[in-house]
Amino acid sequence: MTDINQKLLTGERACFKAENTTITQSVFADGESPLKESRHIVLENDIFRWKYPLWYSRDVKARKIQLLDTARSGIWYTHQINISDSIIQAPKTFRRSSAIVLENVQMPNAQESLWSCEDIKLTNVNITGDYFGMNSKHIKADNVTITGNYCFDGAENIEISNSTLLSKDAFWNCKHVVVRDSTIVGEYLAWNSEDITFINCTIESNQGLCYMKHVTLENCQLINSDLVFEYVEICRQIFILTLLVLKIRFLGTSQQMPLVRLFLTTQKSMPIKQPFH
Repeated sequence: MTDINQKLLTGERACFKAENTTITQSVFADGESPLKESRHIVLENDIFRWKYPLWYSRDVKARKIQLLDTARSGIWYTHQINISDSIIQAPKTFRRSSAIVLENVQMPNAQESLWSCEDIKLTNVNITGDYFGMNSKHIKADNVTITGNYCFDGAENIEISNSTLLSKDAFWNCKHVVVRDSTIVGEYLAWNSEDITFINCTIESNQGLCYMKHVTLENCQLINSDLVFEYVEICRQIFILTLLVLKIRFLGTSQQMPLVRLFLTTQKSMPIKQPFH
């Protein structure tokens, strides 16, 4: 194992094709692609200042690192990467990568990050930015906060728990999503999606949950949400829905509703071909 400690690393491809290397308390300054094609790398207390730091890498373990805003497009085509207790300030991080684990990570400038990736685990991650998680698959997230629109557009096989999503157009074009014990705020939730389940969630979404197939809400609070469930195909679903809504249009009604407990069980397909008015 090669050790690099307290170094200022400059120039393009500063550690190109590094293998079995531990880099600590070092700064990657100017110079693109410093760790391109690296293998079996350990990073701790390092700072990345320039573009494309980890492309085509494998087996990376990073702790207490910082990717500054200028380290944009930082981690592409990389597989088996674990980052903890770190700050990723750069946008467009993670593209076409897999086996990604993020724990105790801040992503304050995460727009267009985590695109077309697979096998992702997020724990205690704070994300700010639009278009997070687009077209990614096999995602597990716990105690995650996302502030930014269009998250998880086109994603599949998602499990989210104990999280908060402040996002317009979240979960569009998705398949196989389960969200538990979470809060979602944002209009047009989950349009054009299929097999979506919310359990013990609080949801506020104007015109949310439309143009969907197989949507389940179990023990949820749907608050201040108008024009929901338009053009939905419900097939063998059980709804246990708590509505705390000042005005909601649901199943052909539009009225002032205090606390209502609605149990609706369908035993066969019930396509809804017209919007509710």
